[in-house]
Amino acid sequence: MKHTRNFILTAVLLAMPVVSCLAQGANGSGDYYQAADGKKGAELKTALSGIVYNRTERSYSDLWTDFRTTDQRADGKVWDMYSGTSNFEFGTHQDKGSGGNAEGQFYNREHSWPNSWFGGKVQPMYTDLHHMYPTDKLVNNKRGNHPFGETDGEMYKSDNGFSKLGACTFEGYSGTVFEPNDEYKGDFARTYFYMVTCYEEKLPDWYSNRPDSKPTLDGNTYPGLSAWQLALLMKWAKQDPVSQKERERNNAVYDIQHNRNPFIDYPELERFIWGDLREQPFSYDRYSTTGIHSVTTSTDGPATVYSVDGRQLSGLQKGLNIVRTNDGTTLKILKK
Repeated sequence: MKHTRNFILTAVLLAMPVVSCLAQGANGSGDYYQAADGKKGAELKTALSGIVYNRTERSYSDLWTDFRTTDQRADGKVWDMYSGTSNFEFGTHQDKGSGGNAEGQFYNREHSWPNSWFGGKVQPMYTDLHHMYPTDKLVNNKRGNHPFGETDGEMYKSDNGFSKLGACTFEGYSGTVFEPNDEYKGDFARTYFYMVTCYEEKLPDWYSNRPDSKPTLDGNTYPGLSAWQLALLMKWAKQDPVSQKERERNNAVYDIQHNRNPFIDYPELERFIWGDLREQPFSYDRYSTTGIHSVTTSTDGPATVYSVDGRQLSGLQKGLNIVRTNDGTTLKILKK
């Protein structure tokens, strides 16, 4: 281990002049998040809102075309996060306004944050791609405008129990909820973190005038989410970390409407706003994994390497690496 530590220190010394002038946000975002630099907690949430709110507005009909870029599987089919058995082809199985009484017939445009929560066809929320997904029409209709939650699914289960509807079993709420599959729970959690951040100034109005939103919201700009919903989504985000699918979709949405979801670009960013890292300032170009990943204080075991966006690596890779040594020291290394 002594040899490893010496290697790391040498690498840092050689890289220091370059690292000091590096100004690159995570996931190729450049200085997009610069205005949030140094902020923390509620102040960070507000700063991010000011950054991500501005975008190019889409029309509702544009979404059909947009989905071909944002939600296409590797085989060219529609990436549906509500059904585990659908096999939709773009255009061919697009919702035509009638039918859809069986799973796997049509896909439609799902507001994962139900549009009734913000008043219906109200822009810019109505066509914001960061919460719009192509989903099985039948399963979408079963979900309706119920909040996300955990349930035994006594009211409805999609094929193979992929998605469920029923009484909430998560502590703090007992109403009807919709539970997506485990593999997408983190996706939807980060979608909701984006929504209450991007539209934080609208949250009190939604809470007061849109009763369906009350199980999810708390009536304030911060925290924004009700206590049980925040606890649930924090749990989901931790259990289902940011995936490559989310990163690619985030970039695709940015290319179309020119704003980003920071909770995808900076994995576990929610902890800096609502969680145990609320007192730690955010750094857009030196995003530290300090406090995000577990640190061993033992003198045994190898150092651990992370990418700037928080992914654990098997070793140093080209670009900026965050290295956690066995004694808890955090080092930044730029490998060319």
